[in-house]
Amino acid sequence: MNYPTHHQIATYLTDYALSELVRYVIEDTGCGIEQAMEKVYSSSLMELLQDEEGELYVQSPAYLYELMKSQDAKVAS
Repeated sequence: MNYPTHHQIATYLTDYALSELVRYVIEDTGCGIEQAMEKVYSSSLMELLQDEEGELYVQSPAYLYELMKSQDAKVAS
């Protein structure tokens, strides 16, 4: 039986989290998918989320969204 590698699991969970983050941005702001994707992919959370060693991708998308909003609020002020 072939088990997924750590990298495959990380990639799957990261992709899922990103899609949920985009959905949350759309629901909260009413913007289109392109603007929501731009907001998520340009957020300060993006680099942290893609760091497999940090394993932030194992957190729930709702938690990640709140983290993204709080980090972006700090950057804006």
